[in-house]
Amino acid sequence: MHEEERSIDRRSVLGATGLAALAGLTATRTAAAASWSEAEAANVQLVYSFCTAWSTLDLNLVTAHMTEDSVYRMTETTPPVTGHQALIDQMQPWVDTSNAISFRILDTFAKGPLVVNHRIDTFSSESRPLTWEGVGVFLVQEGKIKEWFDYTIRVDRG
Repeated sequence: MHEEERSIDRRSVLGATGLAALAGLTATRTAAAASWSEAEAANVQLVYSFCTAWSTLDLNLVTAHMTEDSVYRMTETTPPVTGHQALIDQMQPWVDTSNAISFRILDTFAKGPLVVNHRIDTFSSESRPLTWEGVGVFLVQEGKIKEWFDYTIRVDRG
């Protein structure tokens, strides 16, 4: 597919689904987005809003996108935690030492209740800076994130 054709597909997909807000995503739009159902597009928007909420440094806004009994696993080598408070307990030290947090979505895949994104998360900090590149796998149920597992590609602690 030529770049011009890809751009037309993106515009028609966004217009047809009525989700013009998705145009603001930093995620790369692929031909797969054209095949997303309305529910899949809504799940992608939820995960995008969740990732954007991290920039507020308010973990209550972050967890508002998740079910009360959600499960989070920070990396493939860490045990999962369950519930809002457990996520807050695990992530609050990162928030407290960060001047800014950003999740940059590079690509997104959606199928049914699953959303997978390739992202770069940046924790800007004088005491413990971190840039993490990886893949997040999100299970969405009834409009909320039920499970969130991250898998690491690379980490830069400088």
